[in-house]
Amino acid sequence: MTINMTSTEKDSEKNEQQTDTDSKIENAEDEKAALDEYTSNLESRVKQKTELRNQNLNCVRPPDNYFSKLDSGLKKNTTFVKKLKSFSATQIDALLKDFNTLNLTKYISEVAAAIAEAKLKMSDIAAAINLCSALHRTYADFSANFFENWQKILTFKATDKITNSSKLRVDIRFYAELVAVGIFTNKMGLPLLGNVLTVLINMDKEEHNNIPILLSFCKHCGEDYAGLVPKKIREAAEKYNVTIPRNPFLPAEKQTAVRTLLKDYFLSLTKHLLAERAQLQALHAANQRTLHTRGELSQERKDQLEQHQATYDKLLAGAQSFAEVLGEELGEAGEPPTLTLTVTETQGTVTIGGNEEFTMQAGTDPWQDEDTRTFYTSLPDLKVFMPNYQVKETVKSKPETVTEEMLDEDLKEDELSDSEGPLPVPDMEQEEAQPSNVSNKYALDAFLNELPNCINRELIDNAAVDFVLNLNTKNNRKKLTRVLFSVARTRLDLLPFYSRFAAILYPVLPDVCVDLCQMLKQDFKYHVRKKDQINIESKIKVVRFIGELVKFSLYSKMEALYCLKVLLHDFKHHHIEMACNLLETCGRFLYCNPDTHQRTMIYLQQMMRKKTVSALDSRYVTQIENAFYYVCPPEAPAQPKEEEPPMHQFIRKVLHEDLQKSNEEKILRLMRKLNWEDPDTAAIAIQHLAGGWRVRASARRALARLTAELAAWQEAVAPAVVDTILEEIRVTMEDPHPRYNQRRIATVRYLGELYNYKLLDSRDVFTVLYSFITFGVTNDHNNVSPLDPPDNVFRIRLVCALLETCGAYFNSGSSKKRLDYFLIFFQNYYWFKQSDPHWTDDNMFPIYVKYIYQECLTTLRPKLTLFNSWQECKDAIEELRQTLYPELGEEDNDIDDQGDDSVNEGLDTIIETDDETDNPQLPEESSDEEPITENTGNDDSELQQNDDITIEPRRPAPKPVEDVEFESAFEKMVMENIAERQRETRPQQRDIAVPMTCRQTTKKTYEQLLQGKEGVEFVLMVRKGTKPQYKSFNAPPELASNLQQQALADKQEMERMKLLTLNISERQEEEEYSAESGGGSGGSGNPNRGQHVRQKYQHPKGAPDADLIFGPKKFK
Repeated sequence: MTINMTSTEKDSEKNEQQTDTDSKIENAEDEKAALDEYTSNLESRVKQKTELRNQNLNCVRPPDNYFSKLDSGLKKNTTFVKKLKSFSATQIDALLKDFNTLNLTKYISEVAAAIAEAKLKMSDIAAAINLCSALHRTYADFSANFFENWQKILTFKATDKITNSSKLRVDIRFYAELVAVGIFTNKMGLPLLGNVLTVLINMDKEEHNNIPILLSFCKHCGEDYAGLVPKKIREAAEKYNVTIPRNPFLPAEKQTAVRTLLKDYFLSLTKHLLAERAQLQALHAANQRTLHTRGELSQERKDQLEQHQATYDKLLAGAQSFAEVLGEELGEAGEPPTLTLTVTETQGTVTIGGNEEFTMQAGTDPWQDEDTRTFYTSLPDLKVFMPNYQVKETVKSKPETVTEEMLDEDLKEDELSDSEGPLPVPDMEQEEAQPSNVSNKYALDAFLNELPNCINRELIDNAAVDFVLNLNTKNNRKKLTRVLFSVARTRLDLLPFYSRFAAILYPVLPDVCVDLCQMLKQDFKYHVRKKDQINIESKIKVVRFIGELVKFSLYSKMEALYCLKVLLHDFKHHHIEMACNLLETCGRFLYCNPDTHQRTMIYLQQMMRKKTVSALDSRYVTQIENAFYYVCPPEAPAQPKEEEPPMHQFIRKVLHEDLQKSNEEKILRLMRKLNWEDPDTAAIAIQHLAGGWRVRASARRALARLTAELAAWQEAVAPAVVDTILEEIRVTMEDPHPRYNQRRIATVRYLGELYNYKLLDSRDVFTVLYSFITFGVTNDHNNVSPLDPPDNVFRIRLVCALLETCGAYFNSGSSKKRLDYFLIFFQNYYWFKQSDPHWTDDNMFPIYVKYIYQECLTTLRPKLTLFNSWQECKDAIEELRQTLYPELGEEDNDIDDQGDDSVNEGLDTIIETDDETDNPQLPEESSDEEPITENTGNDDSELQQNDDITIEPRRPAPKPVEDVEFESAFEKMVMENIAERQRETRPQQRDIAVPMTCRQTTKKTYEQLLQGKEGVEFVLMVRKGTKPQYKSFNAPPELASNLQQQALADKQEMERMKLLTLNISERQEEEEYSAESGGGSGGSGNPNRGQHVRQKYQHPKGAPDADLIFGPKKFK
């Protein structure tokens, strides 16, 4: 049987080998046949093109008397030209027949234009080549006119957008064939073709939208211009030693140059394909995670994935075609993308601050270092010290791990119970029957008193051994449990050691740990049900104690998650601090544990969402973000720290660590002693003076004041510091990553403080404000800007921070007007962000941003009416533009610094042309700071005599010539308008009193009263000759009522205009008086803060008030 099976296997193996051999022979025969067919076809094409090229280059055109015999009529020639404009291959015979009978000498330019502009198909090119060859061999001027038309068609720039790629694809092939057959010489035609290919490739190395055009050229003209041969044909030719024919019209070196150009484009295409594949995989993975955590995908994400998939498929098809034509390999780019993702409980995404998605990865090690791991995992075994230890009684076992459903039921039961009940305490049982031992009681008291001093691992381990060996009784264990539970709320440092103490005792004395966990659990529930806002330290102690026990595996991880869930359920006030402390204690441990990672990740996402949609205090926001980043810190590679020179360390220490309000004068003297002539020292000092984000918030104003006082001695400091800060703001706007958010807030606030100390002008402040709402902003929800994505609302906070710092001083003069204009544009930007489709019911607009925005605007302008929609903002901007555009003139087109920063779609920011320089006075100090006057120091009195510095206000700068010309032109225009207004004729009065002669003086008779005609008597004045005549008639009462209402409305309008005119005049007088009083006081030309404006004295009108002068009368 075995022999038969073996022979059968051998026979089958021989048959398989025979089949493989036959298939190889068939494949080889097919390959050889395909090679022969390709070679013969290529040879015939090359031969045909060569013959046609020789005929066109060496053609002998007919003499002049030949054309005299042909028809030169206008009608037939015009008809022939029209037929050429709609040329197709089916018309070639008829066109050639007409061509042989017509004299086209006068129409050759029109013929050339008609053929060049004809909308041909790929199948029409061969017939068009024959027709062009006949024209070229007959008319000498045809090729020159034809080439001029092709220059117009194929000449374009890299910045031009291709509108009709299909026609361009056919035109390039047609033109290349014209050059190949000799209608255009190589010297004439090749430069234009090379320029077209170069522009098409260089303009499309990122988007690759020109793949169809270049691929068509490679397929139809690649053999002639680049020597392209399909890869399979080339390999077969090398295998069978067959020479592939080639067209000799183009030298080999030029073919190599064209081939290199095409390969460069193919290389950029493969890189683009790899990038698209990576994006597709990342998007698919994000969708899979969302589907895993939320159970569904939004339609927007589905559409985005389909769009990326279509883009990738299109690029892949083009790359594969290019690789086949060029004979190249796609390599890694040709591999299909990995679109399958095994979603485990180790990944997740969470939104940070409503701006960015942060990918969370489950860590493998919950401990920070080896010492921490040893502290929580390496515990001494007390059984070594108790060789005869045996469990003599049944102790309460450790509670089972509770599922979330069971904990929910417990929560419902607890909610039904009395929330004011007393805190459960373990029952005090009588000690077992044993003789009274007073010394044992004293020893226990001494042990418990000494326990808070065990603040290292060795002491707490020895204490555990001591208790087990010497004090191990049931009563003592209960007292120990109460002492551990009653640790002082301020001694949070003892919680890790007490937890280790309980963990050491657990193997031999489990009742201590079980009772302690139960007491903490009940105390936690008591504080949660109490819902009071006191005893925060006790609450923090409880949750941190629970967290420490969790890390020793004494407290159930599921119950710890239950505690976190309860706190998140009512996430406000003290519950926020309790949740953050719990996460800071054991959040990392729960997150890195495979059993609890998924739930921890979900709770973290829930916490961050609640932070986004709730208007929380900044202290709570900071605590939440710190807890989140402690649990899942962002991965960042460790960078080697560079050693700073001693002078740099000194400057950094003095400015960032030592500077405070009380030692400003001392720091100023130290900074003045620096070697400012040394460029390195001056540069690092300016760098640190400009680093407002490096110092504490409380020292930021002191740093600004120090910079202002130092600028009085070193004039180059102020411009350098301001330029550095402006550059810092611009750089962080170009990279809107959230890691720069705190830095940007501090930098912007520091810029405001520098403005308060007169180190920069208000124009610079408004330039920064406008850049926040215009730089990279598209004002089009369909056109997403990478510099200002829809989910990035941090620029609103930047604007509010800068306005909160120095906006209160923009309350008079041109600064007030500029701020009023800016607030309109700022509201437009806010509503543009809020109305973006990115914000939905599931992903709401951050409510804290709304509150910051409203608080900022109401603080600056309490009476300002805020807009309620984006459309209202756009209408207000349009109205403002129509009002100010005549005053602004045409200068907007000449301003270079607007550029791409301006708001699109007719919402450009209005540039004020007022060049008044706002030189602010020193701001008044708040109640908790000393006034800013001359510096008086207590130290180093020997240097005091030359150190009292007062910052002198700057003189108003002279007005530029442009402003003077503008003001004169404006005054001239106003005077012309006034004169023209005076020449206008007043409208005639519509209401004319009835003359006394026409008024009815006689009373009505009884018959007239009986008639009872309803109406109002009107008198109509007509002119007859030179005398007026009056006729009375009865008008309906509605007409009289309408006339009265119209007269009343006209009167009210006149009163309103009169009031507005008086208010404007009074305000102008007040502004002029304020400007005059401010300019004459020796201050700046346009003071805008730090001074109270004195109101102009107004003389009392009417009779004097005696009560006001002599006081009210008193009656006894």
